Amino acid sequence: MLSGRYRLESKLGSGGMSTVYLALDEVLDRPVAVKLLHREISEEADQLERFRREARAAARLSHPNLVSVIDAGEDEGRPYIVFEYIEGRTLKRRIQDEGPLPVDEAVAYAIEIGRGLTAAHARRLVHRDVKPQNVLIDPDGRAKVTDFGIARSLEQEGMTATGRVLGTTDYVSPEQAMGEDVDERSDVYSLGVVLYEMLVGDVPFRAETQVGVAMKHVNEPLPDVQTRRSEVSASLAAVIDRATTKDPRDRYSTVAEMTRDLEATLEVEAARRGGTSGEATSVLDSVPKSQRKLARRRRAPGLGIAMAIVGIALIVAALVFGGRELGGDDEPGKDGTEIRLPSGATSEFDPEGDDEETGTEQLAIDSNPTGTAWTTEHYDTEDFGGLKDGVGLVVDADHAVNARSIDIRTETPGWDAEIYETSGPPPDTLSGWGAPAGKVTDGGGHEAIGLPDRSAQSFLIWITRAPEARDDPGRYQMEISDVRLLL
Repeated sequence: MLSGRYRLESKLGSGGMSTVYLALDEVLDRPVAVKLLHREISEEADQLERFRREARAAARLSHPNLVSVIDAGEDEGRPYIVFEYIEGRTLKRRIQDEGPLPVDEAVAYAIEIGRGLTAAHARRLVHRDVKPQNVLIDPDGRAKVTDFGIARSLEQEGMTATGRVLGTTDYVSPEQAMGEDVDERSDVYSLGVVLYEMLVGDVPFRAETQVGVAMKHVNEPLPDVQTRRSEVSASLAAVIDRATTKDPRDRYSTVAEMTRDLEATLEVEAARRGGTSGEATSVLDSVPKSQRKLARRRRAPGLGIAMAIVGIALIVAALVFGGRELGGDDEPGKDGTEIRLPSGATSEFDPEGDDEETGTEQLAIDSNPTGTAWTTEHYDTEDFGGLKDGVGLVVDADHAVNARSIDIRTETPGWDAEIYETSGPPPDTLSGWGAPAGKVTDGGGHEAIGLPDRSAQSFLIWITRAPEARDDPGRYQMEISDVRLLL
């Protein structure tokens, strides 16, 4: 019994630092997973700090594709972390039991893993140990990333940043294998390897030692996935190739960018097959309904000619399977081409408050237009309790673009906003933005606001009236689940 509350019932797994148990939370009468630090490790100051860092890091994360932290504590000097219990198996076990996954399922799982990692990156955390052993598949077929035990903040040097290689070498990025500093592009590489294993049924490299495997990641390109599995499309192979390039500068700059290409690829796979395998809820959730246009999002230039070819196929598929003409979608912003935004493009704008809201601004551009959102704090009235005139979300394209409109999706209709733009970096004050370029009154769930025909780098969504909060009746909170700049 830990802390008089958690009764350990059976061992689920064990690692170098800790053991994970299935336990019963006797206060709430529910099953939980408890990670308990080994007794000998708990006496080592640096390992103890790493374990506590994991608890703090994981507690800051909340996303449908991340395993949630419920509690943390110490019992007789032994720290523990309490997680939600996922009744299912790991992705690694699924591959070991069944071999290569159906292509559409593999892509769908990669998308869900990518969405979870994007949420972590929005909190400035790199996982550093992305592998199928750290992905749990729940009974609904949803992928959930766990074990941030060696995660470190992007904002400061972590305990594992100087010359120490941590992580599983089957999935380790070249820079991590060499003991160099890593950023989220290291997680991009590891996710590319995980996707390769899902498609092929085996890791790309084998050697007599773990060091030998790591050096192959440093020096050798991944084997051609299409050679190992011919049904993999050229577009999907291109995503894996770009994700696993040895030089981080040549990879996707963010997991969100990789996820967008995987979403486009999944649409291609569904069109090619006339449907999905239907074995995982995640596949069904990820593939757009038949009435949605398949080419809504802009394809990445890195997919090249292959994506251009499949684009033609998608037009035919939409006409055959969609049951109506292209252009029949009546959603706002349907005709625009999306402008790719850099990592960290969004920031909170609260000049009349404490300069920040909730720190979730990256969730507005995480390629998950319905499952995650940037939120403001809760307020007692729709005019922010009379404390300030508004609060905003900034989008910085990093260079001048000629955006035709800004596309905003929100889960909380009934809001007012002013849209500003400027040719340079975001100003610190509202007056520095000049006159509004657009306006929204009583905004709905999806608004496309036209912008002047001129170049601008930075854009501000200045919320002047907050809608009612979904999770706290009688209070007010703005949620923006997706922002896109359209040409």
